Amino acid sequence: MRIVISEFMSLDGVVQAPGGPEEDTDGGFAHGGWSHPFFDPEVVGGAFSDALAKAEALLFGRSTWQTMAAAWPERAGDPFADQMNAIPKYVVSGTLKDDELTWDNTTLIPGDQAVSRIRELRDAEGGDLLVMGSPTLVRTLLSEGLIDELRLMIMPVLLGGGKKIFLDDGALRTLELVSTVISEAGVHVCTYRPVAER
Repeated sequence: MRIVISEFMSLDGVVQAPGGPEEDTDGGFAHGGWSHPFFDPEVVGGAFSDALAKAEALLFGRSTWQTMAAAWPERAGDPFADQMNAIPKYVVSGTLKDDELTWDNTTLIPGDQAVSRIRELRDAEGGDLLVMGSPTLVRTLLSEGLIDELRLMIMPVLLGGGKKIFLDDGALRTLELVSTVISEAGVHVCTYRPVAER
């Protein structure tokens, strides 16, 4: 399976709480819902739908999974929500227990087994393993060289701080721009793939 990262991102690299004011207030983050003024169904919504259509399963960190698990089941009946609810899901956590996995089709990956279990999933045959949000998990995947594609929806807003997916470890990682499209609101939907080291 390919591991594909899909993120709503501000121009200064923040991915925290794009969906709503109470989504993630860690660190005093006060700009929850910042992506809404830039969302359009065709370009941004289309990129999100396309990523989900190619996915065979979803992979989350605990916080993002809990946010999604609280939102999507109650939207049943909408085709997109039904797809989100039906698709297999994996959540990496050192604290969640199996009896807390209330969102249908969710499998727990214990935090101390995350890298080895995700390598196994990546080595398996199948479609994409799609990661949304989950900045801590994405940083781990980047550091382990486990990302096959980054799909970034970069929005023309500066948030001045918040959670990011990129590492601050001094390592050089070269990416290839595979495609880009720009919405009328100035959102750049950019798809990147890592360039193999020579």
